[in-house]
Amino acid sequence: MPNAAITGAGTGLGRALAIEYAAKGYKLFLLGRTDTKLQIVKEKIMQAGGQAEVILCDVREQASVSVAFQQIGRLDLFINNAGTGIFGPLNNYTLEEIENILDTNVKGTIFTVQSAAPLIKESKGRILTVISTAGLRGKKNESLYCASKFAIRGFTESLQKEWEHEEHTITSVYMGGMNTPFWKDSTHVKDASGLQSPQSVAKKIIEQDDGRKEIIIDK
Repeated sequence: MPNAAITGAGTGLGRALAIEYAAKGYKLFLLGRTDTKLQIVKEKIMQAGGQAEVILCDVREQASVSVAFQQIGRLDLFINNAGTGIFGPLNNYTLEEIENILDTNVKGTIFTVQSAAPLIKESKGRILTVISTAGLRGKKNESLYCASKFAIRGFTESLQKEWEHEEHTITSVYMGGMNTPFWKDSTHVKDASGLQSPQSVAKKIIEQDDGRKEIIIDK
């Protein structure tokens, strides 16, 4: 049975991906900060006959990430999914908000990929970096969010070149907005009900998860 680890696995796309990959025969390591949400996902996977373990991890803290990955033995697939967003005009962003976005989205990506890479290299496996279409083009009132996603895009594309002669791969995943709790404290999207469901996006990602450089799901 191959092993997969997903950050931000308690809600939204991370939850959907965990459930879908478990149905495909993967054992899931569910990483995140909120134990109760992760336990609910674990229970759903196990009720369906799958296997899953919960590992508490704050991607903003390098020590937390390091300890989390020490609890994983073999790793065939790592999905760097944890992320956060805040939206609005440039002058509205506070220092705390700027630091939280960069710590979660940028540092969190670097910390987790650093820890996952040796395991992925050993298994000749794959890394998927969930970026969003905010890493492809600028968007109104999303300057801070896009800045973090453009950084992740550059990081991932650079590793693709760094590893181009290796047997393990890293893929950039770009998707549009989804109907998830991501928007619950934001007025940026007034009605998320018309957006894609995380379940449909997860299925499309799995269909294209073959080691290619990019997966783009905009609709």
